[in-house]
Amino acid sequence: MGFRRIIGAAFAIVSVVCPAAADEVLTGKAAQDDWHADKPGVRRHIAREDLPAPFASASASHGSAVASPPECALPRVPAGFSVTRFASGLEGPRTLRMAPNGDVFVAETGAGTVKVLRAPDGSKEVFRQDVFASGLEGPFGMAFYPPGPEPRWIYIAQHNSVLRYAYRIGDMKASGPPEVVVEQLAPSLGGHTTRDLQFSLDGKTLFVSVGSASNVAERMRRMPVPQAEQWDHAHSLGAAWDSEENRADVLAFDPDGGHGRVYAAGIRNCAGLGVHPVSGEVWCVTNERDGLGDNLPPDYATRVKDGAFYGWPWYYIGDNEEPRLKGARPDLAGKTTAPDVLFQAHSAPLGIAFYDPPAGAVSAFPASFLGDAFVTLHGSWNRAKRTGYKVVRLPLKNGAPNGEYEDFLTGFVLDEENVWGRPVGVAVARDGALLVSEDGNGTIWRVSFSGG
Repeated sequence: MGFRRIIGAAFAIVSVVCPAAADEVLTGKAAQDDWHADKPGVRRHIAREDLPAPFASASASHGSAVASPPECALPRVPAGFSVTRFASGLEGPRTLRMAPNGDVFVAETGAGTVKVLRAPDGSKEVFRQDVFASGLEGPFGMAFYPPGPEPRWIYIAQHNSVLRYAYRIGDMKASGPPEVVVEQLAPSLGGHTTRDLQFSLDGKTLFVSVGSASNVAERMRRMPVPQAEQWDHAHSLGAAWDSEENRADVLAFDPDGGHGRVYAAGIRNCAGLGVHPVSGEVWCVTNERDGLGDNLPPDYATRVKDGAFYGWPWYYIGDNEEPRLKGARPDLAGKTTAPDVLFQAHSAPLGIAFYDPPAGAVSAFPASFLGDAFVTLHGSWNRAKRTGYKVVRLPLKNGAPNGEYEDFLTGFVLDEENVWGRPVGVAVARDGALLVSEDGNGTIWRVSFSGG
């Protein structure tokens, strides 16, 4: 079947699904459904009380095949916005970070490189690119230090360490070898390998997210409750041990890598870290566990509190006990922190950015978007009918979410088996446009407001 015919079939399927009206929010089962209802402007609110029971459906293995983009294909954006291909030919582009001068730093995780893309403010495409650093071990998270207009370092998170390179505004290539800031993030390797990092607004704390080594700590020995409580006291509430020590956590360090500690525990895979530009609150977008069914548990975005425990592996989405670890940690019941915004299960959120462009940005979105968050959903595999493969908007009021999210950039799914894009990184360009990387076909998309 040709790509034009596939697209026609896919859009014909979409057309028979009734999306939410402009003033309507999908809730209950409708909010948890699959990609067929995806469309810019569709809003969802998944509540904890609407979650199905464990194993209400079989656990599926349904990965997507990444097809070449159909001719003239463009993602779908809301009315008044336009989308263009900003860069192409990249090797699995993942995290995006903006330098103060507008340069775009791109982590090509599989290739072990970090590239720099340069384009004038308002430009629809890149005119120059260079390899800033190569020979890295799975680079993912990046952050400039100190925060502000004149950073002197760029920090890069690898599989199990954090490096930093000397940096001056406008550098397209590293001027020398890196320094090791954190030599070892966790005692074990394997499992989730993406590590994101961010600095607090005052630059005094480096946050690093480290995903779990497993699905639900299958290889972690059970520990008697009194001994587990002693472990918590020495580490952090709900902190895991054995091969999961310092895993499924957000860690905190001084900028030089000293005074490492568990900032928050029980977050299975905080693939994307963010710090709100006004409140300074730390945010995670999290891939939850697999194997409990199509709609369980939801992935999520949440504010992360110092010392809080978010459930993994013994609980999920609040005080719901993991049935495969029943009775293992009764002492933690009632001590979990429930996440703020629940996504369709298995959507695989990977990146988060807050919409905070410079004053006077030429491509700025309407004022109603200021302070909101954008989250990339890489797409499901542990689900019979796929979810994700899109970018969603989280409305925030004074930095606080209301549990809703809204489809913003969609259209990457061709049919039940094929997709042509898998969003990963998201960043706000200096001109106010939104940049989105997708690692399926190696492109970065640029979304700007065109009026109306």
